Amino acid sequence: MSEDTIFTKIINREIPADIVYEDELSLAFKDINPQAPFHVLIIPKKEIATINDISEQDAPLVGHLYVVAAKIAKQQGFAEDGFRVVMNCNGHGGQTVYHIHLHMLAGKIMGWPPYQDKIKG
Repeated sequence: MSEDTIFTKIINREIPADIVYEDELSLAFKDINPQAPFHVLIIPKKEIATINDISEQDAPLVGHLYVVAAKIAKQQGFAEDGFRVVMNCNGHGGQTVYHIHLHMLAGKIMGWPPYQDKIKG
């Protein structure tokens, strides 16, 4: 079996995180390197490495992550102004932790396009 990711360790309370939401399926916590005034990661408690590993059976779980995002936006008071939710996949997509997660960013106007010419490292 593969080594636990940092997210699994957060789920298991082996390392601390600033948790903003939790239910039986998911956990949301503040990003340690925020890219916006409000930046949380919303993760499933089930380990799924990448978007490529999501199965048909996981569809309700992945949908649940977006329901959680909407709930957090309402709770934090930025649902009406708007926010960005993005999921990266593999190296060229900017994924650095191989446990799927939504980045939820808010509190400022988001620019487009959201990419740079270099790979995140």
